[in-house]
Amino acid sequence: MSDWALPTLAVLLVAYGAVSARLHSTPITQAMVFVALGLLIGNRVLHVVDGDAANQFLRHLAEATLTVVLFTDAVRINLGRLRREARLPIRLLGIGLPLTLVVGTVVGMVLLPGLTLWTAASNRRLPSRIRQGLNVESGLNDGVCVPLLLIVLTIAEAEEGVGAVEPLKVVIEEIGYGAVAGILAGALGAWVLRVCAGRGWMAGSWQQISAVVTAALAYTAATALGGSGFIAAFVAGLVYSLVAGPRAGPTTQLAEESGELLNMLFGALLLGPALGELDWRTALYAVLSLTVIRILPVALATLGIGMRAVTVVFLGWFGPRGLASTVFELLLVDGTDLPERSLLLTVVTVTVALPVLAHGLTAWPGANRYADWYSSHRDDHPTMAESVAASELRTRAHAVHGIYPGNHRDGSGAKRSDE
Repeated sequence: MSDWALPTLAVLLVAYGAVSARLHSTPITQAMVFVALGLLIGNRVLHVVDGDAANQFLRHLAEATLTVVLFTDAVRINLGRLRREARLPIRLLGIGLPLTLVVGTVVGMVLLPGLTLWTAASNRRLPSRIRQGLNVESGLNDGVCVPLLLIVLTIAEAEEGVGAVEPLKVVIEEIGYGAVAGILAGALGAWVLRVCAGRGWMAGSWQQISAVVTAALAYTAATALGGSGFIAAFVAGLVYSLVAGPRAGPTTQLAEESGELLNMLFGALLLGPALGELDWRTALYAVLSLTVIRILPVALATLGIGMRAVTVVFLGWFGPRGLASTVFELLLVDGTDLPERSLLLTVVTVTVALPVLAHGLTAWPGANRYADWYSSHRDDHPTMAESVAASELRTRAHAVHGIYPGNHRDGSGAKRSDE
């Protein structure tokens, strides 16, 4: 890594901060900017950052960033409300996610013979059930995929003769120890916040820092025990939100902003090398992942609940980008000895990069078009499945799927009345 890598990174962050408010009123999302800047300083243009994802410093930085992303995703989930309003997100995760994995695997085996078998959600004009369905799915998606990925990679290494088949050990150690560390760290951090902040002992700035430290404690304690730090971070976020209650959400702003560095690291470390290996099969797989592989399972998952076709397409198109869980996958795959490692890195990287661009460009106009459609059917609202009320969950400081609450505009482009 060049001696100028960190100074360059700092200058780019200062430059983005200088125009961040202006960009909020454009279709250009923060994810798009950070990925593009990462690509700029990577090995495709300026060569400031070494494109080798095995660079230890950059790996540790990526892991730390992913830890706070998983933590803040979990904090945004209200378990009590989820139990009461779980029908749509449970269908998306319980039916849609497994079907997506199956369809994606089958398509990958056909298109990629080298592989073996193994923001729209913040637009206030959207029906609350649709908006919160996407929000909950986005938050839970990463946490659900992490343990599945650990097991699949262990089995894949064993089939290739580069590891021992120990799926039970993976479940017990990685998931079990990770969950224990997450519960303890999340409960401790939340107790400190609830008691000390409640009594006025804790400064506001340290409430923000404490949330980041809670995520770090969960990760480091889990790895010391031999478990998964990422599972620990996600579990810690769930417990932190449950124990701290309404105080939890406002304390994660610093952690959320720190998590955005993941996009720049993705562009600098992974996207540049992947573009050099891009071929038509990989490009086609990325396009199919963005469309058929996602939308078809969502359509099957929502059968029988009365959703209109336009709603199904909207849910399918603006599903989770999966950047956090995918970068976790890239970090993990990079540490394995699978012979298909290079192909996996290329395919997954391109498959993540395409939605960053496509969702970013279509989120604002797409969400408003859907909101206009919903408004035009006002007379049908009492009987529409989309109209079922859902409690509001807190979205990220920067909107999910590229629509920023900071725009302060409703779908008509007017200032919101509460600003």
